[in-house]
Amino acid sequence: MAVDWLGFGYAALVASGGIIGYAKAGSVPSLAAGLFFGSLAGLGAYQVSQNPHNIWVSLITSGALTAVMGTRFYHSRKFMPAGLIAGVSLLMVGRLALKMLEKPQEK
Repeated sequence: MAVDWLGFGYAALVASGGIIGYAKAGSVPSLAAGLFFGSLAGLGAYQVSQNPHNIWVSLITSGALTAVMGTRFYHSRKFMPAGLIAGVSLLMVGRLALKMLEKPQEK
C-alpha cells in the first residue's frame, strides 16, 4: 500500500491555513474551518492510502473547498488564501477523478 503523500500534504496545507488565519487575524471561524476540513482531508488521505479506490471523503472535502473558496476568490479577487486553496483543491479534485478512472491492478 502506497502512502498518499499528496493527500496528506493537502490536509496539512488546509489545516495550517486555518491556524495562520487565526494567528494573523484572530479569526476563530478560520481556525475551526481549517482544522475541520484539514482533518477530513487527512482522513481521506488515510483512506486512500489503505485502499486507492476509496476516494469519497477526499473527493467531497476537496470539492466543497473548491466551491467555497472559489466563490470567495471570485468575489474578493484576493489570491491569498481563497485563490490558493481553491486552486489546490481543484487540482485535488482532478487527481481524484483520475483515480476513479484507473482500472484496478491485477495481482
